[in-house]
Amino acid sequence: ADRLVQAAKLGGVVAYAVADLASGAILESAGPDTAVPPASVAKTVTTLYALEKLGADFRFQTRVMRLGKVTNGRLEGDLILAGGGDPTLDTDRLGDLAAALAASGLREVSGRFIAYAGALPGRESIAPDQPDYVGYDPAISGLNLNFNRVYFEWKRQGDGWTTGVDARGARFLPKVSMADVSIARRDLPIFTYAAAEGRDSWSVAASALGKEGSRWLPVRHPAEYTAEVFQTLCAAHGIHLKPAEIVQALPEGVVEIASDQSEPLAEVLRDMLKYSTNMTAEIVGLTASGAGSQQWSAAAMREWARVRFGFSGWLVDHSGLGADNRVTAGDLVRMMLAADHNPVAARLMGLLHETGLADADGKQSKSSPVRIFAKTGTLNFVSALSGYVVPPKGRKLAFAILTADVPRREALALNERESPPGGSAWVKRSKRLQQQLIRRWVTQFA
Repeated sequence: ADRLVQAAKLGGVVAYAVADLASGAILESAGPDTAVPPASVAKTVTTLYALEKLGADFRFQTRVMRLGKVTNGRLEGDLILAGGGDPTLDTDRLGDLAAALAASGLREVSGRFIAYAGALPGRESIAPDQPDYVGYDPAISGLNLNFNRVYFEWKRQGDGWTTGVDARGARFLPKVSMADVSIARRDLPIFTYAAAEGRDSWSVAASALGKEGSRWLPVRHPAEYTAEVFQTLCAAHGIHLKPAEIVQALPEGVVEIASDQSEPLAEVLRDMLKYSTNMTAEIVGLTASGAGSQQWSAAAMREWARVRFGFSGWLVDHSGLGADNRVTAGDLVRMMLAADHNPVAARLMGLLHETGLADADGKQSKSSPVRIFAKTGTLNFVSALSGYVVPPKGRKLAFAILTADVPRREALALNERESPPGGSAWVKRSKRLQQQLIRRWVTQFA
């Protein structure tokens, strides 16, 4: 194992632990009590926390409500779009909600259009140390859409470019005006961001555009974004709404007209673990804790993990995106062992992404008889993997592997953090080491 670690040439810290799943006996470890950034492996803690606090069948709801009476299709009062924090709400489902509103017989609204965003504490980004323009670090709100990202595309036309910003789904393509992107004749920075009242204003360097392309940009005003898209979708049904008023308290006396709900929490968590969706992790954690801020919510989950699993780490969020998160390989293995025997947390293995063991060259083998159920975690010069190994016969293993070169990570300039020099090669070496260690454990212990 030492030779494998040395050959990987990662620098920094390599810590790991592997245990017999049935007995809990630690079979091999190195630095199991060393605190290391977990990256998205922190989402396994969030998963267990949410399953216990909310239940696997919990669903997020988004509702359309009225304040006033409807007479002959006219609402004499206000229409409310009430968010329930759903992190998975997308344009297609919002379009179906607008269609349900029209199907109820509503044709006209005399009063205000209100968007309620107070189901969760709002936050402009998950981790302030990330570049403004990365889609994996959007805002958090009680009213969210498309993982709080907007679609920006461009195409060369003559001496300039045509551009568009929309909230596209599979069935609907509403244009968006609350986010705009201008093109600047410069080389760097590639993107700049300026916040305005209820708006996101971006500029992009012309030198970075090329002939044509697209990317998702984060939304910093998700309630305004969701409300505008809903307004557009309602207009397609002939229901014209006034510009939205964003509120943090739901008015009293409201009556539900239509509603939408997410998939059950277990399915939301399965997708969160597979695609490592930071926004989903933060919202699920905030909903489970009921705390009034990300800081206090993370603290509540941290204390819960300490009581349940003897967790000694330090978590500042629910996604693992924050730079100050720390866990140990021992923490994660104890959690994996406990999850296997806890009736609620026993779902974890079934929610984790399944892969085969890579071959000797590090290439994924779909036909491998050894199955790995695990969560990956990747940040700049941080790579982690934790989960279970299930061989075709022999004992099942619980494991955690944490690698990080924190000084190298901290030395990066802000504009290097989306794609740091040497970062992809470093992660590739780390992932190969992870597979080599697992292959060794299967041979040695399973």
